[in-house]
Amino acid sequence: MNVEKYIDHTLLKATATKKDIENLCAEANACHFASVCVNPVYVAYAHELLLGSDVDVCTVIGFPLGASCSSVKAFEVTQAIADGADEVDMVINIGAAKEHDWDLVLKDIQAVVKSANGVLVKVIIETCYLTDEEKVKCCELAMEAGANFVKTSTGFGTGGATKEDVALMKKTVGDKLEVKASGGIRDKKAFMDMVDAGATRIGCSAGMKIIEEFMKEEK
Repeated sequence: MNVEKYIDHTLLKATATKKDIENLCAEANACHFASVCVNPVYVAYAHELLLGSDVDVCTVIGFPLGASCSSVKAFEVTQAIADGADEVDMVINIGAAKEHDWDLVLKDIQAVVKSANGVLVKVIIETCYLTDEEKVKCCELAMEAGANFVKTSTGFGTGGATKEDVALMKKTVGDKLEVKASGGIRDKKAFMDMVDAGATRIGCSAGMKIIEEFMKEEK
């Protein structure tokens, strides 16, 4: 298994500086991670730093609350792609999901998918706020909207990824979408729990530590 290609090497802290992004991209390039995941303001810089590498640039949309207007999320996507984003991770309208306004949730995702125009879209459903029934419905809507992934968490909610949620999401989407686990994944055991449950991408800031743990085991 190519562990490195499961990892979205992530830095989404409000305090992140250009120097931090430089370090993130250098680490990702050295390890050949799937992507770096950065806030929109750093997409162009990450794109410049990773030009010619095998590491994609991922960014977040409507992050972390999901409470932006759909038109604003769509514009964020357009700007991110213009700046060099290869992937976008959008947060659903969580309030709409909680009141079961499924038409609004669907249209919100569709607006982002349309704006992405073929660029890979991951839909963050923020599982910590949802019932199992709501999680299933949000995954179904992500499929209907034409997204590529469903993702567990922003890492800024009241909880992160669990293997139970990943398994439920994978059972719902089957082979039609992939599942990204994020939030609280800090070591090899947590990484493998998520992969075993069905995740094909792991969003974390502990990518270097996880790689080191795998390398130690190989030795």
